[in-house]
Amino acid sequence: MYIAIDVHYREKIAKVVSIEFDQWEDKEPTKINIIDIEGVADYEPGAFYKRELPCILKILKESDLTKVKAIIVDGYVILNDDKKAGLGMYLYNELGKKIPVIGVAKTSFHNNKKYVEAVFRGESKKPIYITSIGTDLVAAAKDIKGMHGDFRMPTLFTILDRNTKD
Repeated sequence: MYIAIDVHYREKIAKVVSIEFDQWEDKEPTKINIIDIEGVADYEPGAFYKRELPCILKILKESDLTKVKAIIVDGYVILNDDKKAGLGMYLYNELGKKIPVIGVAKTSFHNNKKYVEAVFRGESKKPIYITSIGTDLVAAAKDIKGMHGDFRMPTLFTILDRNTKD
């Protein structure tokens, strides 16, 4: 099983959604979890993980982590060529370095060439940016590229995004 997670904020409330799926090629999730969390931390520039990580950890309690092959987060695992930790690395460490984490981001960071793979999907001229820890980066990028859907974002991520923003 794989889990993809996204968080959407409205003032001091976070809507956290996770989807579970069994195969990279799946076009429908096997389960969708949705929770609202009140009193989330304010956004802190350069420390996004402080706001997002507690939300992710809370929704992961809805899943059987012993069955998880990887967790996909909206954002970066590694932020730059100096290996600065992003949200995904903080999550990986928090989970005892036992579950691989893959970051999928829509925008690139400058000085981030060593630990990122740009993936072009469908006919999109804009890539998505993949980072990972606990799993091979090239393999993770190939898995994301092979996900169901003809567009830049895989079908499952579109479902996740729609549930997060509804």
